[in-house]
This record gives sequence, C-alpha cells and structure tokens, in this order.
Amino acid sequence: MSPAATPAASSSRTAKVVRTTKETDITATWSLDSSGPSTISTGIGFLDHMLEALGKHSGTTLQVACRGDLHIDGHHTTEDVGIVLGQCLREALGERLGIERFGHMTCPLDEALVAATIDISGRPYLAYDLKPEAALLGSWATELIPEFFGGFTDNARVCLHLHQLHGRNSHHIVEAAFKACARALRQAIRITGDGVPSTKGMLA
Repeated sequence: MSPAATPAASSSRTAKVVRTTKETDITATWSLDSSGPSTISTGIGFLDHMLEALGKHSGTTLQVACRGDLHIDGHHTTEDVGIVLGQCLREALGERLGIERFGHMTCPLDEALVAATIDISGRPYLAYDLKPEAALLGSWATELIPEFFGGFTDNARVCLHLHQLHGRNSHHIVEAAFKACARALRQAIRITGDGVPSTKGMLA
C-alpha cells in the first residue's frame, strides 16, 4: 500500500497534512501558536476526547477529520491519526530554531498520576509504561494507545517517555497521560531562544 501524504507549513508554525490510504482518509491541521477550540472527528469517541485534551492542554489548535475502516476495528484509524499528527507537528516546527526542546509534566487525575517527558530531538523513541486494566474505553481498545503514540513519535521524530506512577481507573490513567503529554509538549515547543537547541548545531 502506498499512502499519499501532502504536508504544507507556514511561518506561523501551522501545518496541514492530508493522508489517504485504502484504510483511512485523514486531514489534519495543527496550529502551534494559537489556542482556539479544536475540532476533532475520528469516529472513535474516546480518541476524540483525548485529542481535544491534547489541543487544549498544549495551548494549540487541532483540527482532525478522519474516515477510517471502523467496520474492521479501530487499529488503522488510531495508528494513522498518530502518524498524521506526528507529521503535522514536525512540519509546523520547521527548523525548530529557538524552541525550548525539552518538556516534562506529571499530571494527576484523581487517583491516577502519569509523568510525560518529551525531547524534540529529531530522533524518534517511545518509552510506554501505561497499564490500563480495561480492555475498552468506550469503543476504543486500550491496546491501541501505544499504536497512537508510536505513530506520533516516529513521524514527529520526538522522544517521549510516558510512565504511570499511580492509577486504578483506566479512563483516568489514559486521560492523565494525554494531558501530561500535552503539557510537556507545551513547554517543549515554546520559543525561548534564537538558535538550534543542541551542541551539535542540529536536531537529528
């Protein structure tokens, strides 16, 4: 299968990606420097809820429209939305000049506590340590959550560590993870300088 992906970015740190395969048809726009309401429609209610939290708590604006083969299951939709959002973030960041680069947040949600640490390094890596016990959150299989984050980190070319410190309720655990990731990303994408934040002189 050969997917078609068409990215476009502007100096305002906004990117739009359109990706069409035989399994999903996705259009996403990510504006990093605006904090307006996000518009999310993936066909998976809990994933929509998590992406709304990602936009809100990262201080950014997300627009995601996905038509996927949900008559099969949610795998292709989940992974492909992660891929497209990763592409969006990478395009919107551009040369990454002056960004803070690193971000960290430990986020509670009632009994759940999840830590997220991100490095916009140019090298993709996911350390995933969430343990939701429920098999489903609404119609979303919890085993697909690392598929989303894997698609995202691989295509954004970022390093992300997600660690569950406490938690019993699966909804709380997963929501705390998305909020912690969003808040860590909010720190990492801030413009705090004017050069490449690396002693190598490049992020790769």
